[in-house]
Amino acid sequence: MNRLLSACPSPGALGRASRVVACLVALAPASGCWRVGASDGGGEGVKAKGARGVRAEDVHLPAGYRLEAVARGLTFPAGVAFDDAGEAYVVESGYSYGEKFTTPRLLRVAKGGGTSVVATGDDGPWTGVAFAKGSFFVAQGGVKGGGKVLRVEKDGKMRALVEGLPSFGDHHTNGPAVGPDGMVYFGQGTATNAGVVGEDNAEYGWLPRRPDFHDVPCRDVALAGVNFETDNPLTPAPDDKAVTGAYVAFGTKTERGQIVKGALPCGGAVMKVSPEGGAPELVAWGFRNPYGLAFSPAGRLFVTENGIDIRGSRPVFGAADYLYEVEPGAWYGWPDFSGGAPLTESRFTVPGKASHRFMLDRHPGAPPKPRASFGVHSSSNGLDFSRSAAFGHVGEAFVAQFGDMVPKTGKVFGPVGFKVVRVDVANGVITDFAVNAGEQNGPASKLGHGGLERPIACRFDPTGEALYVVDFGVMTVGERGPEPKEGTGVLWRIRRAGGRAP
Repeated sequence: MNRLLSACPSPGALGRASRVVACLVALAPASGCWRVGASDGGGEGVKAKGARGVRAEDVHLPAGYRLEAVARGLTFPAGVAFDDAGEAYVVESGYSYGEKFTTPRLLRVAKGGGTSVVATGDDGPWTGVAFAKGSFFVAQGGVKGGGKVLRVEKDGKMRALVEGLPSFGDHHTNGPAVGPDGMVYFGQGTATNAGVVGEDNAEYGWLPRRPDFHDVPCRDVALAGVNFETDNPLTPAPDDKAVTGAYVAFGTKTERGQIVKGALPCGGAVMKVSPEGGAPELVAWGFRNPYGLAFSPAGRLFVTENGIDIRGSRPVFGAADYLYEVEPGAWYGWPDFSGGAPLTESRFTVPGKASHRFMLDRHPGAPPKPRASFGVHSSSNGLDFSRSAAFGHVGEAFVAQFGDMVPKTGKVFGPVGFKVVRVDVANGVITDFAVNAGEQNGPASKLGHGGLERPIACRFDPTGEALYVVDFGVMTVGERGPEPKEGTGVLWRIRRAGGRAP
């Protein structure tokens, strides 16, 4: 039995490539059978031991920049913001994939690296934070009680601006970002990987909790009547099967021409709400997981999109992560397109599986093309734009790449992500900015040193002279899925050598 593997750069080249295309392990026919190639993701085969080491010198930066650890020992940090005095605040998520529940917290970071609690929550994840006009705005994923956008005052008082967001599934309420119009913009991810509730959602932990939950479109959609038969993880019978279609609860069959009513709030969308609260307004939809939101110096909204995985009833091969400029009112293609290309193209078919069919009978429009395409499985998340010549690269986006979660989301030849990249949004060119030193790319725990683990967000301070990077911490991936480690998160700061200290 032979196998054919797709062409791929060496691990060293992968770690230093200015434009990264993740190398997925292919399946190929030989003598009438198939064989799965080996996989080597960033969290695979790693056993985290003891306390995490932190060494700025283990991270490679462009000449003239330096890195330092600002705060250590954080548990699942997910975002950073700055108040009107320039002081840094971090949100700790309170929840991690792997069904790990802790306490969501908003922490003030002192100049010496110590932290103090400003506010706590009871329903994570808190996925991000922004500050404007004296208040913090926090995206609460709410895997138990539903998503919210919270307004938090400096004295810890907290209230919901919007609640009831469909955030019980794979992806959560994300962002937020305060726009030039003063509105609070946020993302809401989809319930599923590719439009169909399946066995993978039981593995993610939410299907047994919410067996009736499913994707919610923002506008009415007509279904194509495509259904999938799977084992039923909700019953003990080993031979029990379930048939499920798109935009419906697990075990529900759909018919061609069936209309699913749109609603607000909805999933796979960017929405906005007044800082005083009220009903959410739709900005754009048809995303899978619009995670990071940021406004460019010109006031244009950009969003990072986490691509479709090779899992579940409708696995998709080779779907990248993307950076989009958000066009108000546009539909971005999910669940039938990736990066503006139809999933019916052969390149998205998992070798050995049937070709994809459209889930929608009629599409709401032509999906816009992305401004940039990141590596497959890179989990390109939080972003911000440089606005200061003192830091450099004015007008370019800096994106934190959390890194792959394989083998649960697919397979790779080598670790993908685990760094910070910069993007020239004018031409889509992506360049490594902060990446772990060594011949192989990957998280510090896999490389055996004290550099970056899983960058999840980045934001410039009010002066624009320093870029703060939120490092979620150690998360290995075992046979049962993600294995996050508490107390291993770090807040890093990057600035030019000789630059003014905050």
